[in-house]
Amino acid sequence: MSTSPASTAGGSPQATAAAPASVVMLTLRDKRIWVLIGALILIAAGAQAIGPIVIPLGIAAITLLPMIWGILAGTIVSGQKIKPFPIDLQQAATVIMGVAVLFLVARMSFTIGPNIPLLLQAGPALLLQEVGHLFGTIALALPLAVLLRMGPATVGATFSIDREGSFAMVSERYGSDSPQYRGVLSMYVFGTIFGAVIVSLIASLAASFGIFDPLALAMGAGVGSGSMMAAAASVIVSAHPEMQDQVLALAATSNLVTGVLGLYIGVWVSLPLADRFYKFLTRNQDAELPGRGPRKSPEGTLATSEMGAVEAAVLEKPKVGVPLWISLTVISVAGLIVSMIATKSASIDMVWTFVVLAALVAAGLGVAKATRGKVPAIIIVMTVGAFLTSPVSPIATWLVGVSASVDFLALITVMLTIAGLSLGKDLPMLRSIGWKIIPVGIVAITASFLLSAVVAEFALGLWG
Repeated sequence: MSTSPASTAGGSPQATAAAPASVVMLTLRDKRIWVLIGALILIAAGAQAIGPIVIPLGIAAITLLPMIWGILAGTIVSGQKIKPFPIDLQQAATVIMGVAVLFLVARMSFTIGPNIPLLLQAGPALLLQEVGHLFGTIALALPLAVLLRMGPATVGATFSIDREGSFAMVSERYGSDSPQYRGVLSMYVFGTIFGAVIVSLIASLAASFGIFDPLALAMGAGVGSGSMMAAAASVIVSAHPEMQDQVLALAATSNLVTGVLGLYIGVWVSLPLADRFYKFLTRNQDAELPGRGPRKSPEGTLATSEMGAVEAAVLEKPKVGVPLWISLTVISVAGLIVSMIATKSASIDMVWTFVVLAALVAAGLGVAKATRGKVPAIIIVMTVGAFLTSPVSPIATWLVGVSASVDFLALITVMLTIAGLSLGKDLPMLRSIGWKIIPVGIVAITASFLLSAVVAEFALGLWG
């Protein structure tokens, strides 16, 4: 569901060993790429055609959007054993997924420029909601992990929702062979497979209760993961379509704030705080639990003998590559088809929108490559997109007008379908991480989103 963390693994020897010596590039002459393209378009189009389904739950309701059908169907196709989806195509889907995330960021950036006054007005709330992401997992998920006796792995699994940057933080502080590092691995695997689905269901429930300002929910959506943020934002937009641009602008900005501040807050605040809180709850005593089988670690997550295999699977770079122009074309074509199904119409504005999105993503990746990653592509894409739609841009009116033809929810359906097609290879890792990470992971993701929304709600009230 995200880009490979190998580059941020803090010099982990396993990460270095996992990098392949060469990458096989799939071109249009290779029949395998057409299988992937066909599966993507068929599943995404079918998911969009099914449409949303609302499940009433008394005073609340859960809305299952097409993106849920996309990721579930994609995962079933890639993970089934009857006719296994080739691993090389799953790796190719992972590569395309990284580009698809930038497409989504680019589309969301078009909502930032026109809403700059709103972002400035919500500035204090945007910063304060980060407190929710900081304390949500530590306050609720960490005590649960202690109650389940996960041991020191608790710290790594609950100081954040554990995306890529967490590997470097924990590896530097505790080492890549520590139980805390095993906790990060466990939470990363769980969040990768289930994160988007969980946060979309929680956001749907929260929106249906009507007790939160949609803007507060939008800020809560910025949990630091692009796929989770998109999933939550799509549900909020579905519940409040009249506020789509404001919700998307705040969600994208909140996610960017979380990503930028997350490294510093993680290193200096949340990781040390989680460590101290864990020691306080356990009184510095991590007793060995009796009755464990030889394959399980005292932490109840990954056994030492299993850790290397899981780490290699998580940190390994894809051995299969896809030329950038093919990724751009595949996402544009699939996005165009799904957008036409979503709006039940077709227009030249849709084509122009995907041309601009593809150019913006290509530029962002080009700058990132030229600077050797020192300037991340996501920063370039979001900044340039916001500038192009800001009042100072000569093409702002035109770009905002044409981009309105592309349904934001349709792009998410495409992105999460690609994610599903890449997840089959990750399913076996679920058998290795242990059942305890399931309740802990659900609570961590839920707490991060809801507590951040609560903080944002109060901050919006204070600053109007």
